[in-house]
Amino acid sequence: MMSSYWPRAEQYSTHEHDLAFAPIWREASKVVVSRTLEKAEWNTRVIGENVVEELTALKESGATLLLFGGSALAAHLTEHGVIDEYQIFVHPVILGGGKPVFQKQSHRAGLELVESRTFDSQVVLLRHRRAAAQG
Repeated sequence: MMSSYWPRAEQYSTHEHDLAFAPIWREASKVVVSRTLEKAEWNTRVIGENVVEELTALKESGATLLLFGGSALAAHLTEHGVIDEYQIFVHPVILGGGKPVFQKQSHRAGLELVESRTFDSQVVLLRHRRAAAQG
């Protein structure tokens, strides 16, 4: 979805936010985690195996990573302690179904609220960091 829209966003949209974000997206380094994709364009690296090790190495090299994607990958990375911060956007819509944001974990992960913000559209951002281990 991202690679079909953002490289040519100006052809699809005249919205000011899209026009401002498209060049940033094109220039940004991207990492795609995929079981099927072997290569991608637009300054993109594909990781198929060793996800935890490769993303941890990127973090340790100073890279800031932002995850867009499904709950299965987020759950896997949470289970291995790779995610430092969660930004959950709550939209004022009741769907009545769907996939849970967080899948079942083998251990409890404590979080600390860092920020909450309400946007004009009534969307609420809840930003949490992993809590320090308690002993």
